Amino acid sequence: MKVYFAPMEGVTDVVYRRVHHDCFSGVDKYFIPFISPTQHLTFTSREQRAVSPEENAGIPAVPQILTKNAGHFVWMAQALSDVGYGEINLNLGCPSGTVTAKGKGSGMLRDVETLERFLDEVFSHSALPVSIKTRVGYESVEEWPRLLELFSRYPVKELIVHPRTRREFYGGCAHRELCADVLDKTNLPLVYNGDLFTVADCAELMKMYPGASAMMIGRGLVANPALAQELRGGEKLNLEMLRDFHDRLYEAYLARWPRNAVIGHMHEIMSYVMHCFENPAKPRKAMRKATTQAAYLEAVRSLFETCPLKKTPGFTSGD
Repeated sequence: MKVYFAPMEGVTDVVYRRVHHDCFSGVDKYFIPFISPTQHLTFTSREQRAVSPEENAGIPAVPQILTKNAGHFVWMAQALSDVGYGEINLNLGCPSGTVTAKGKGSGMLRDVETLERFLDEVFSHSALPVSIKTRVGYESVEEWPRLLELFSRYPVKELIVHPRTRREFYGGCAHRELCADVLDKTNLPLVYNGDLFTVADCAELMKMYPGASAMMIGRGLVANPALAQELRGGEKLNLEMLRDFHDRLYEAYLARWPRNAVIGHMHEIMSYVMHCFENPAKPRKAMRKATTQAAYLEAVRSLFETCPLKKTPGFTSGD
């Protein structure tokens, strides 16, 4: 089963993707955090960097688009095709209130008739094959059969399902059983996304859905960047490879960003990585307080020298 790295806004940017791809194996596709086309039909400088063929050279990257305007989607698909991308992903899954309030992301799931008109135009005119990342409903899982029937009418390259509703955000238990409908009632390739934090989680998913084409992992891979590598039979995460990854990532950001911005960004990434360590409370506190390069690096040194890795590095069901 293939492994995809989920798009995580504010985390898996082009610098992160490059360093991760250089340090670890096992990821078949990296999904670029969503970009949102506007009426101006131009890329912002940030978006240009995100999808730059030069920046992503050698990385199997897939752009994700967030929009409720089919014309804007079609324009961006053509623009991305022109620079060499082979597929594009539609975001129908983002549960953020600022996104859904505008009728985007999982907000599009509220109005199936409008969504149908959108998909009609997208699949009639897109210059690239389109995959869809979706939730199983907006308010209730009872919406799922109707949504799945709609998706099954189109040549969706892959249907990436996070089996929660928008209302559930990331809380409670994912409704994994609903993904069986994709395999039983459609011919769409299923990609499962949600609560895949450890090798055991992924093994359970593969046993449950051997017919799925791939699994998409987000938080689990940021917490344990060697997770996909281990899943594919490669080396398990150890302190040396994790420290090397951190240092290369830190230096790569320093080469591009102001130092204060780098420290703030590394705080975000390390808030996930902390889940790999036993008893990281003291260095975690020091890292959160760090505002200078010296203080941040001292907190990192303390973390790696005083806190061993967990037997199962990364998130667990108790986190």
